[in-house]
Amino acid sequence: MKAVFAKLGSDFFSTIIFVVLYFSTGNVALATIVAVIGAVGQFVYAKIKGLRLDVMAYASVALVVVLGGATLLTNDPRFVLVKPSVGHIAVGAIMLRRDWMLRYVPPIVATTIPEYVRVAGYVWAVLMIVLGAGVIAAAMTGDIKIWTFYVMIVAPIAKVGAMVVQYLVFRLAIRNRRRAAAAATSAAMAE
Repeated sequence: MKAVFAKLGSDFFSTIIFVVLYFSTGNVALATIVAVIGAVGQFVYAKIKGLRLDVMAYASVALVVVLGGATLLTNDPRFVLVKPSVGHIAVGAIMLRRDWMLRYVPPIVATTIPEYVRVAGYVWAVLMIVLGAGVIAAAMTGDIKIWTFYVMIVAPIAKVGAMVVQYLVFRLAIRNRRRAAAAATSAAMAE
């Protein structure tokens, strides 16, 4: 779990810097400059350490620089605030691939209810795309408090809620399948 939080902190480093600085100073330019420097610094540090960076790391730093530059040129924070939507929508698009989720579930789930896993994969794709659209909508309000509430509270709660619902549905479906199989076996033996 510690590794998950470290990865999330790393992925949202520049966003966290922006939000903290903006709320503490009220200065869009300062928050943007420090967030861009933080993102570039994080990227340079990873390169110096010889860490393997994927396409998303390059795309993320490019987005921070481009959207940060647009924010500085226009003094409009909405450009920087839109950035997390790109990640949500990109991940949602990747999740549209058939059966992507099968490799992430326990074998009993993958073999017992593969059709449920397939549907859940598509539901997750839609959820991520909708959350990305929500980030854009919150950013377009221009109210950083609304955006922060959405990004830091609404989106994570939606994801946790989806995980809980998925877990319960999978568990119930597996239990029902096992009972049906046991009943069929009993009926076959009784004949």
